[in-house]
Amino acid sequence: MKIIDSSPGSTSRRFILSGAIWFLAATAVGLLAATELVAPEIVKQKNLIFPRIRPIHVNTNVFGFLSMLLVGAVIYAVCRLCQAELWSERLGNWTMWLWNLAVVTGMISLSMGYTQSHEYAEYDWAIDVMIVVALLLLTYNLLQTLKRRKEQLLYVTNWYVVGALAATLVVYVIGNVMWKPANGALAGMTDAEWAWFYAHNIFGTWITPLSLGLCYFWIPRETDTPLYSHLLSMIGFWPYFAFYLQVGTHHLIEAPAPAWLKLIAEINSVALLIPVFAFLTNQWMTLRGNWWKIPDNIVLKFLFAGTVFYFLTSTEGSLLALPSVERITHFTDWVVGHSHLGLLGFSGFIACGAGYGALREMHGRIWSERLAHLQYWLMLVGIIGFTLVLDDAGSIQGHAWRNGEVVYRVLPELMQDYILRAILGCFIVTGAAIQVYNFYKTTCPQISPADERDARQSAEVAS
Repeated sequence: MKIIDSSPGSTSRRFILSGAIWFLAATAVGLLAATELVAPEIVKQKNLIFPRIRPIHVNTNVFGFLSMLLVGAVIYAVCRLCQAELWSERLGNWTMWLWNLAVVTGMISLSMGYTQSHEYAEYDWAIDVMIVVALLLLTYNLLQTLKRRKEQLLYVTNWYVVGALAATLVVYVIGNVMWKPANGALAGMTDAEWAWFYAHNIFGTWITPLSLGLCYFWIPRETDTPLYSHLLSMIGFWPYFAFYLQVGTHHLIEAPAPAWLKLIAEINSVALLIPVFAFLTNQWMTLRGNWWKIPDNIVLKFLFAGTVFYFLTSTEGSLLALPSVERITHFTDWVVGHSHLGLLGFSGFIACGAGYGALREMHGRIWSERLAHLQYWLMLVGIIGFTLVLDDAGSIQGHAWRNGEVVYRVLPELMQDYILRAILGCFIVTGAAIQVYNFYKTTCPQISPADERDARQSAEVAS
């Protein structure tokens, strides 16, 4: 295998494969973390204790699995929409290796206890620099590709890609306080506000726009149907970026943050339902008359599930931003369940479906459709069950604490939920392993199971 491959499509393919590998790594670490909550005595090494592997799980999911798989699928989509090859496959390959290096270094450093102790911003300054450089290289490569496009129309997918890259470069530098490399932090309440501005926006300005853009690309493509409404795509795009940037403070409603900042966060959190429902209406109306295609089309199957989870995540997120609801749910496992519903349920399903779509078009087939459908059901059962048990645990915690109960006396009541959480994690890890195997076999010049059956049947007929 060439370290730097300049052949067309190599950057997209390698980003997608890297994302799949990180999906398996991140979920395996997450399963270990879930098991530790049930049986902490199984861990004998300090590198694997919960306070270290939990940030490894979170950051590897965000920057390894979702970022790399979504970027790979986005590169493929942008090139098809521009009717042009990626401006520089060599630069794209270097970007891919730099991004992988950042994630590997992050896993090692976090396991050794080096952390900046901010949600989604635990990576040290040197790793932050690698990610920013990779983002700059990716932005330059895609902008040059857009500049050389043969199709002059800038389709909505390209809007989301450019918006995500521009916003994330600013959000990442500001949120990680990169001008203070020693600790990556400010002081007091300002630091808390800064941290949640970043923590919410790394999902809102990076992961979510890439996922939404891929839905706009793949759903009309797989249904062979024009996008339902250009107007709805604009309503879904511009208010989204206008509202989302100010919602982070809704995590600090119970903290001594300025009242006006809390009010802005609460209003914008509810207002976000406008672009969310505009997007969902556009996608589901595009699917109108094509619902029958979903069960057999693995790309549509994953993406449609992703849009349903987007509806659930966004609606729940707006409710959780209300003070009357947050008094029960904040600091509980309800928030953990909400995060998993968004990262794995919404973005994760879209990333997997888009990855299958891109590899299928690059290589002419998916190695095993059956395995892909099995992965879908394993992930679906896993994430639905995961969310339900964490919501149950969060309800127990929130109501107990509100009634004056102390933490340690609530723990025995959570044991059943935590055991189920670990069991359901096995479903997700198995699905991730299937995806790695299926992606790898798809990219290898080998005969698929369907081709093997056809060849066997032909031989039987000939004999």
